[in-house]
Amino acid sequence: MRTSTCLCLELNDGLSHLPALNQFVFHHAWLGRDLATLENWAVPAVALATFALWLFARPGGNRKWKLASACALASAALALLINQLIGTIWHRQRPFASHTSAHVWGARSHDPSFPSDHASAAFGIAFAVFLFDRVAGTVFLAAAVIVGAGRVLIGAHYPADVLAGCLVGLGCALLVARVANPVIKWLVRLVERVTDPLLAPLWRRHATHS
Repeated sequence: MRTSTCLCLELNDGLSHLPALNQFVFHHAWLGRDLATLENWAVPAVALATFALWLFARPGGNRKWKLASACALASAALALLINQLIGTIWHRQRPFASHTSAHVWGARSHDPSFPSDHASAAFGIAFAVFLFDRVAGTVFLAAAVIVGAGRVLIGAHYPADVLAGCLVGLGCALLVARVANPVIKWLVRLVERVTDPLLAPLWRRHATHS
């Protein structure tokens, strides 16, 4: 019980700056509105970019980008599943539910606040891509940081929720890319039997024009 209490206190220590952040954005309403719009499109855009990595792999050639794409999407899915399991153990209320004075931009979700699904998915994708390519991974990590920071600034999550989401994403990326690598490779070989014949004409056309 004491350990659980200490954990809650440590997490709540990170909340002291939340009212100040919330009030700052409240007094700059344009920032809240723009961030809310960004948050609505950020994760779908990151997921679409992850899927696009598959297109970078020449049919019949190196599978690096296919593996990066597959591992990233699998990491995001696993991270969201783990978040659901964590939510059944500890249902932490959203900031706007715990603090009546808090303002939120966008939808008022009643899903557990801890960990952040947006952050878990974004960082799961980013870390997985980073394990295959540091340059592309850094771009994805920058996008994940923006997503995570935005969740706090629009009043949807506490900072600790985003930090936990980052750790969940990292753990899932390592698990999928390292431990489940043989399974991912098998799935990639299976899927490319369908996609390679469809993409090969596009690559030939591109090579002709080049």
